Amino acid sequence: MQFQDILKTAESEGKEKHVPVIEIGKGKGEGGTDIVRVVVGKETPHPNTVEHHIDWVELFGVKQNEQVINLGRVTFAPMYTSPNIRFQVPVTEFMAFCALAYCNVHGVWGNCLEV
Repeated sequence: MQFQDILKTAESEGKEKHVPVIEIGKGKGEGGTDIVRVVVGKETPHPNTVEHHIDWVELFGVKQNEQVINLGRVTFAPMYTSPNIRFQVPVTEFMAFCALAYCNVHGVWGNCLEV
């Protein structure tokens, strides 16, 4: 088995509330820094209960030489936090961003955005 065999994408069931949506705001951060925002459940909110919630989100940047950089991971407490995060990132140093999100019921979901 390969990791891609368990990774779910927009083509999978439940995409509207599981796929991490990546948005880029150039110069929208403090001091004019770039912001990469990752939201799970943007169109349809994901449940946020102890029994069913997004546990964590990771963001990766892919450089021109295809080197992958782990830009950060955020974990969420069920019922109290929402899977909506912002990373201050020098966007011009990357050719793509990829995010993973883990739902404790439905597994790992992924999405990428080329810049």
